[in-house]
Amino acid sequence: MHQKAKFFLQTLKFSIACFGKCTQKQPRDHRHLIDCCPWINVRKCHSFKSLQNKCKKLMSGRNITSWRFSYADLLNTEQENTKSLLINYSDSMERFKKKIEAFYDKYLLTLDSLEIRFGDFIYYEEDGCILRVKLGDGINNCEVLLRLEELSLYNAFVERIRISPGEEYMAASIKTSDSEESMCVIVKLGKCPKVEDFIPNVFSFEWAQDGILLYTCQKNLRCCDVFRTSFGNKKYTECIYTEQDPRFFVDLHCTRDKSFLTINSNSKTTSEVWLVDCHQPWDPPVLVQKRSPGVMYHIEHRNRELYILTNDGEPAEYKLPTWACACQLDPQPQDSGSDACSFQLSSPVHPPRRFLYMLGKGSLYEQAEQEEPIVTDCHMARLEAKSKDGTLVPVTIFYKRNSEIIQKKPLLIHVYGAYGIDLNMNFKAENQMLIEDGWILAYCHVRGGGELGLSWHASGCLNNKLNGLADLEACIKFLHNLGFSEPASTALTAYSAGGVLAGALCNTNPRLIRAVVLQAPFLDILTTMLDIQLPLTSEELEEWGDPSSDDKYMDYIKSYCPYQNIRPQTYPSIIITAYENDQRVPLKGILKYTQRLRRVIMDQKHNRDHGRKIPKIILDVQTGGSHAAAFWEDSIIEVAKHLAFLYKELGLDDTGPLN
Repeated sequence: MHQKAKFFLQTLKFSIACFGKCTQKQPRDHRHLIDCCPWINVRKCHSFKSLQNKCKKLMSGRNITSWRFSYADLLNTEQENTKSLLINYSDSMERFKKKIEAFYDKYLLTLDSLEIRFGDFIYYEEDGCILRVKLGDGINNCEVLLRLEELSLYNAFVERIRISPGEEYMAASIKTSDSEESMCVIVKLGKCPKVEDFIPNVFSFEWAQDGILLYTCQKNLRCCDVFRTSFGNKKYTECIYTEQDPRFFVDLHCTRDKSFLTINSNSKTTSEVWLVDCHQPWDPPVLVQKRSPGVMYHIEHRNRELYILTNDGEPAEYKLPTWACACQLDPQPQDSGSDACSFQLSSPVHPPRRFLYMLGKGSLYEQAEQEEPIVTDCHMARLEAKSKDGTLVPVTIFYKRNSEIIQKKPLLIHVYGAYGIDLNMNFKAENQMLIEDGWILAYCHVRGGGELGLSWHASGCLNNKLNGLADLEACIKFLHNLGFSEPASTALTAYSAGGVLAGALCNTNPRLIRAVVLQAPFLDILTTMLDIQLPLTSEELEEWGDPSSDDKYMDYIKSYCPYQNIRPQTYPSIIITAYENDQRVPLKGILKYTQRLRRVIMDQKHNRDHGRKIPKIILDVQTGGSHAAAFWEDSIIEVAKHLAFLYKELGLDDTGPLN
């Protein structure tokens, strides 16, 4: 779903990156290892004769090692290397871990939790259990509906809960951090709740009636089929919708009045919606509007009327209050017949605050849970940087009021710029810790994201991708020129597809930044988009283009792909967190990038500029993790690791506030 629609509707969850399983079996071909690992040589044997001829220059003058060197060997070598490098950060990591935990403890009650109100009960997740408590009763009267450990589900968490209209059934999706696939557990409610069924690989699900559930299945990161199943004495399952176009992703949504379920089939630029009447759930789905290229729409229903949110017509944008940094609609209305809309607003340094908007009165109320603001000495400013082509690019900055010598303060740049998705500006306690420690936080809303609507996305994708890179460079220079920090004290952080622009900037203008933190970054775009066997390549063609069938896109992607453009120069220090089971960003591509970058840096070490140390390149592979998914304790450790790295590389003291 486009980010601008989230204020009004709950509909789609777009997959935001496209990169297939890194665990796919590959033919025994050692050429990629030679490219990744310059120190590896292949034993002279008949099976590698042709390879030796092709790579003769590369292998010249190096020792011969065993041909049995495998992907697992490379990964193990990288993990051992990382372990030895991180020893230098261990004390600092422990200090940051304690600081971050202390900050989160202060806001524990304001952070997001899985909790829904339905009928006379509140359903919530706690300590691996799903519980419910009647409104007005104390927590001591709660009822346990499901214990994950009784299902032999360990290291798992509850992702979503749905209650059937008459509260006869509960459906809950259970997920682990090392996989993107969820299992749906069906529980028959009553005096003695009991598990009735399990449905594997479920992505989205909604109840049409008591005992009638619609759901989508995820396979290779794609959802294309919608199933309808019944429970009770007559169990029956059938497929009621199939999406044939691999560019489209399917999920389900229940309208706020619970009259309809919507089947939403969306590509990156086009939508199509089908309706299932909850009063007649066995009838075939009804098409709302046939898909038209470039037209996106979403459906709501109230008082026997359909509300259609669309980009068709003028202006071709979605609307949101300009003052909101991050907005999240409450997961389920307290009363489907109510004219009240409940939502949360937050910023990177302010915990979520709840608001209630009364549609009939047109009045907005704050549901205050705290007597005073959490942050009283943080200043926020919204600026605009002029990009190379004259486009004004929004920049949001946060910094401590009355900071002295702000030019010497450390600056942390955030960037994403892809898929029409807004840069994440949700609250994180570590951001507040950084502000109190004297940091400047900057969020660059570059083209390719969704901050200024669909046209902003269109001007930063396909053959306009370099606009996002120009915007990022312009934002950093603009901040430096205004006196916010300097290159030697500037760091850059990016996640997933944001790694494209961050990695590209490291190649085109590395002197603007001193250190970089990348999490599950997309760094080898060309190889990924050429591999049609990866599950999401087809779905991503509208974002990056098709290099396999169009030389124009082949050349264009090659011009900015981070891996393709590594060259001898002085790079910033970089720490990369990757995940062994990441199905979206293949680990192989990150390994290739890391090894090539290290090779170039080592070749340049004797010719480096005087006064600048050799940059550190650290690849931290999380065993078993999926795409940036981590349990609470693991995520705290990751953040502590990143902060320890930044403080050391920028030469900062981590034992107290910055002077």
